[in-house]
Amino acid sequence: MLRPIALCLALSMTPAAANQAIPDQYPASLLYSAPVEVIPHFWTSIGQTAPSTYENSGHNNNLSFIVTGEGVVVINGGGAAKLAEALHNEIKRITDQAVVLVINENGQGHAMLGNSYWAAQGVPILAHEDAAAEFEERGYDILDAAKTRLKDRAEGTDVALPTETFEDRKVIELGDFTIEVLYLGPAHSPGDTQVWLPKQQLVIAGDMAFHERVPPIFEETDSAGWIETWEEEFEALGALYVIPGHGHPTNMDQVRRYTRDYLVYLRGKVAEVIEAGDGLAEAYYVDQSPYAHLDTFEELATRNAGRVFEAMEWE
Repeated sequence: MLRPIALCLALSMTPAAANQAIPDQYPASLLYSAPVEVIPHFWTSIGQTAPSTYENSGHNNNLSFIVTGEGVVVINGGGAAKLAEALHNEIKRITDQAVVLVINENGQGHAMLGNSYWAAQGVPILAHEDAAAEFEERGYDILDAAKTRLKDRAEGTDVALPTETFEDRKVIELGDFTIEVLYLGPAHSPGDTQVWLPKQQLVIAGDMAFHERVPPIFEETDSAGWIETWEEEFEALGALYVIPGHGHPTNMDQVRRYTRDYLVYLRGKVAEVIEAGDGLAEAYYVDQSPYAHLDTFEELATRNAGRVFEAMEWE
């Protein structure tokens, strides 16, 4: 077996291993995959690179945790209470240290709906103030959609808001780890949060970074701001290991290629449509074939182009 650091390096140097078509990699659990130790004491359970479904139990993003020596820090509440409980069961198999903090990477359902489980355990929950506001405003709509999609697997899930918020940066010293919880600037969604471990040179990037699936662009996504935040702040971290919001652990070269470069490419294609005096209908079908091999391409490419066009018309 590969040792943890060797495993991460091997994953980062191989082509993206998309898994959108595999229904469940860990049938013994509601988790889509069993947690793997990427570097010593840092674990992640990799979600399916597909939309949230009943089959994947809403586990379509990465759920990570750090065994610090003085308690466990979990990154992402999870997409449902039962999913959070499944992660907790895995943590208990690995360590007898208690979970002392949950960090939400943004205000989406897959980051926050599992908060209801963690809150019931008395665990503090931290999020960026904008992510918390987003979930407070839309949480019950997100919950209703999850209940429709996940059915019995959403049982016990409710809206539980973060117990603490931060504005720009919060530093946590715990056991053997310095944990920097960062808001680097506008990107994929309100309150996008990165968790940086400076001693280990590892960043849990959240939805700042993608490499196995197409980055989704929402109505609230600031694609120009995302590129600027990437170039001025995210790259400056100098991360050796990158844990994306979705997909396997990798390195900065891979996520740059499939996130920053994708955004630059798509905005360039849409700019050509605008310069030609064409409209939304033409923008929908700009050539995105260099990224057609990525998961969720069929679901997102056309929608992404339309949303970029609508934003760029007003820039």
